[in-house]
Amino acid sequence: MSTAILTGQPVPGSSIEGDLRSLGFEVRIASDAADAETLLAQVPGGARVAVVDPRFVGHPHALRLGLTDPRFDLAAIPGAVTAQPAGRQALTRAMARENSLGGGTALAVDSLADRIVAVLDADGAGVHHPELGSLVAAVPADPQARNEARQAVADVDDEAVRLKSAVKSRDGFFTTFFISPYSRYIARWCARRGLTPNQVTTASLLTALIAAGCAATGTRIGFVAAGVLLIASFVLDCTDGQLARYSLQYSTLGAWLDATFDRAKEYAYYAGLALGAARGGDDVWALALGAMVLQTCRHVVDFSFNEANHDATANTSPTAALSDKLDSVGWTVWVRRMIVLPIGERWAMIAVLTAVTTPRITFYVLLVGCAFAATYTTAGRVLRSLTRKAQRTDRAAQALADLADSGPLVELLTRVSRGRVRFTAPVSAAVGGLLVAGAAALWGAGWQTVTGAIGYTLLAAVAVARPLKGPLDWLIPPLFRAAEYGTVLILAADADVNGALPAAFGLVAAVAYHHYDTVYRIRGDAGAPPAWLTRAIGGHEGRTLLVTVLAAALTASQFKVALTVLAVAVALVVLVESIRFWVSSGAPAVHDEGEPA
Repeated sequence: MSTAILTGQPVPGSSIEGDLRSLGFEVRIASDAADAETLLAQVPGGARVAVVDPRFVGHPHALRLGLTDPRFDLAAIPGAVTAQPAGRQALTRAMARENSLGGGTALAVDSLADRIVAVLDADGAGVHHPELGSLVAAVPADPQARNEARQAVADVDDEAVRLKSAVKSRDGFFTTFFISPYSRYIARWCARRGLTPNQVTTASLLTALIAAGCAATGTRIGFVAAGVLLIASFVLDCTDGQLARYSLQYSTLGAWLDATFDRAKEYAYYAGLALGAARGGDDVWALALGAMVLQTCRHVVDFSFNEANHDATANTSPTAALSDKLDSVGWTVWVRRMIVLPIGERWAMIAVLTAVTTPRITFYVLLVGCAFAATYTTAGRVLRSLTRKAQRTDRAAQALADLADSGPLVELLTRVSRGRVRFTAPVSAAVGGLLVAGAAALWGAGWQTVTGAIGYTLLAAVAVARPLKGPLDWLIPPLFRAAEYGTVLILAADADVNGALPAAFGLVAAVAYHHYDTVYRIRGDAGAPPAWLTRAIGGHEGRTLLVTVLAAALTASQFKVALTVLAVAVALVVLVESIRFWVSSGAPAVHDEGEPA
C-alpha cells in the first residue's frame, strides 16, 4: 500500500488526510523533518511513498496528478512530492541532505516537500512536474492566503477539468466532435465501476472481431451490423485511453495492447470483408491485402520520419514554417487532419461504406483515400527534409537501421560493400524494390523474379551500408516494406489458386506485426527486438528472396501451402517473443499521444 507522510499536524478544517486516503494512501503524521525521515525509512522499499505538507490546499485531481501517475519515478506539485521504488533512493538522499542542512527547524516558514523537490531538481533527478492548468495546488503561508486558495478551489470544477483532460489534446475531427463529447462520460462510468483500461481495450478488440464476423456473413444485414459494431469498437478504443488518463491507470501491458490491437482490429475487419465478398461470389482478397500493405506503409512513413527527426537540431525548413503558419488558421488545422485520413475518419468511412455498399466499393474508396493521404503526407515530409538544415544524430540513424529490419544476408553483404559503393541510400532502396516487384509483375513465379530478388538484396545492402543520416534516408524502411509486401501480394495474385491470397494476407499480417512491434520498442527507448529474432525470420531481404524462390520452384497449390506454413511460423516466433518482452518488468510504458494513426 502507498504511504503518505504528513510533515506536521493537519490544519483544522483541512481535507488533506481524507483526500490522500481516497487516493489509496495510508497516512502517517510526522512531528518534524527528523521524524519524517524516520517514517520514510520505515516504509517498505517496494511501495510508493509521498511527503506532503499538511497545509496543502488544492483540488483532489491535482493531488492525483502529482502523486499517483505510475509513469514517473519521481513527481511533485507544490506542497507534495512522491517517489516510486525506482526513485526511492533519490528521495531518501534528498531528505537526509535537507535535514542535515536545515536541522528540521524551517517547517514553520516553508514546505519540507518543496525543499526536497528543490534538492532533487538541483541533483538532476528527473522530477516530473505535471501541468495543472486551472487546478489549484498551494501551500498558503497565512490564514488570508488559505482562504484565497480555498476560494480558488471552489471556483474551478475539479471533475470538469478531469473529464476534459481525459481527452487526447490532439485528435482527428471525427474523434474530437463525434466521439469524445460522450466517450469521456463512458470512461468515467467505467472508472466508477472499477473497470480497467485493459478490460475496455479487450472489449474493443472483441467488438471489432464480432464486426469482422458479421461482415464475413456476406449478407446485407451482416454488413449493416458490421458497420455499427465497428463504430462501437472505435468508441471503446477512444474510451480506454480516456479511462487511463481520467484515472491515471497507465500500464506497460495496456500500452502494448492499445498499440497493437488497433492494427489487429482493422486488418481482421479487412479479412472479414473479403470473406463476406467471397460468399457473394466476388474475390476481393487482393484489394484487402493491398489495403493492408498501403496502410502499413503509411504508418512506416510516419514512424521513420518521426524517428529520423526525433532529436534533430537546427531545423530551418521553410516548409515547416509554412505548416506552422497554416496551423494558426483554425479551419486549416481540421482540413489537414482530415486529409491524412486518421483512424477515426478512416473507420467511419469504412463503417458507412460497409453498411450501404459492397466490399469491393469499400476497398476501392479506402485505397484511393489512403493513397491520396499517403501522397500528401509523404510529399510534405520530403519537402521538409530537402529544405531543412538539420544534423541527424547517431540515435536517429540507429533507429532507422532497426526499422529497416535487415537480415543476415544484408549483414553479410554490408561488410563487403561498406565504403565501396556510393549510391544514394534511398535511390538504392527504391531501385531494388522496383527491381523485385517489377520482375514479379512482369514474369510472375519465374526465376527472373528470383534474380530480381537477388538484385534487391544486393541493393538493400548498399542502402544501409553507411549510417542513415541523409536527408531522405527515413524513406528506406517504408521502401523496404513496400518491396517485401508488394512482392508477396503480386506473386500470390499471380498464383491464381484459391487460398493463395488469404495465405499471403496472413504472412504480411505476421510480418507487419513484427514491424509495428519494433516501432513501439524504439519509441519506448527499449531498442529493437533482439538480433536473433530478426535473423530467425530472415530479415526483409531473406523473406522476399525465400518467397520468390518458393514461387518459382513450387506449383501454385504447393506455393499456397508454403505461404501458409511460412505465415504460421513467422507469427508464432514474433508473437511469442513479443509477448514475452511486453509482459516483462523491463518493458517500456509507451503511450502514444501524437498524431492519430
